[in-house]
Amino acid sequence: MKKIKLLLILSILFGVGKLQAQDTLSISKNELLQKVIEKNLQIKATEKAFQSARADYRQSNALFLPNINVSHTGISTTNPLMAFGSKLNQEILTASDFNPALLNDPAKTQNFATRIEVQQPLINLDGLYGRQAAKAKMDAFQLQTERTIEYLKLEVSKAYMQLQLAYKAVSVLEKANSTAKGNLKLVENYFKNCMLQKTDLLNVQVRVNEITNQLQYAKSNVQNASEYLAFLLNEDMAGKTYKPTEALDNVIAIESINSTISDCRKDIQAMQKSSEAYKKMLQSSKFGFLPRLNAFGSYELYDQHVFQTSAKGYVVGAQLSWNVFDGFKSFGKTQKAKADFEKAEIETNQYKKQSQLELNKTNRQLVDAENKVNLSKLAFEQSQEAFRIRQNRFAQGLEKTTDLLLAETQMAQKELEHLQAVFEYNFTKQYLQFLTK
Repeated sequence: MKKIKLLLILSILFGVGKLQAQDTLSISKNELLQKVIEKNLQIKATEKAFQSARADYRQSNALFLPNINVSHTGISTTNPLMAFGSKLNQEILTASDFNPALLNDPAKTQNFATRIEVQQPLINLDGLYGRQAAKAKMDAFQLQTERTIEYLKLEVSKAYMQLQLAYKAVSVLEKANSTAKGNLKLVENYFKNCMLQKTDLLNVQVRVNEITNQLQYAKSNVQNASEYLAFLLNEDMAGKTYKPTEALDNVIAIESINSTISDCRKDIQAMQKSSEAYKKMLQSSKFGFLPRLNAFGSYELYDQHVFQTSAKGYVVGAQLSWNVFDGFKSFGKTQKAKADFEKAEIETNQYKKQSQLELNKTNRQLVDAENKVNLSKLAFEQSQEAFRIRQNRFAQGLEKTTDLLLAETQMAQKELEHLQAVFEYNFTKQYLQFLTK
């Protein structure tokens, strides 16, 4: 028994020494909320998704802006048609070039052409709706990013309260450990004076070992909570531990919170924007059946030597094009766009109903959590009084050791349960605010 007790004490001392050897960083909730916005990887990923959607939208600027292309091409040919056309473009054609023998069998001809081409869209109705779809998609990702930030703030707040709870649990168990050791000392004196049996002493020693073990688990929970906060902040926490500057509240503040889902909630707005994007894509596919009007022009420079410009010319025009039939490809595209839009509408309605269901459930959980706080507080106060009475009676030799241990165990347990109940209420209230934000 002594060997087991010694091993337990050594293991606890090693664990405690390891925890104390780590650097402890004091941090407030406001600091955490600021850091999570700057460093969290999930937020950065959503921001990159928004930037990708914004780039897609910027591509649609081609609907209004010209497409300009510059090229310089050099050829060497004995092809009759190409040779004649090259001389004609270079403006060096002479009467002798019309000799049938030269026309049919020309000498090697070189031609270098510099071309500046401009294409300007004029009327493309399907492109206009495609641009609106890209804008709605970009807005949806922006709203999703904002909602992700709101969620991460809630998660950081929860993790911070868990860290506070872990430190509070350590404090409670250290106090219980001190009380248990005091009882052990008293029992050891009684045992030396033959006032108690050895079984009573062993029971108290077992209780001290149990509390010591629970204390070690509580300190491990402090490290676990610290590492999770470090994960949210994208920081390396090797050899470091966070310590909250604010203590855990042991009381609750009752507030009235809206019990209906608002369409202004960022995630619902994002779903609606996504549905709008699919609607615009459907309209774009329908307008794809209409003709398109585009202007074009080119300025060309020709010479028989590279990078020379002895001859010039230009072409300006407009094109009205209409894809009358493409093997039902456009019809299939329209049907797919319609199905995607209807699916997005259904998913949006389902999400709103699911969110309302979650809100109703959380409202009931808040009422239950409030009731649990009140009952746990009463139970803790009663357990405190019961332990005080039994401790006084035990000191007078009027109480059994087992009854004292039971009262002491119950008091520590009820205090932890009360702190857990307060944590659950405060987080449920914050979650409810998140659902109605």
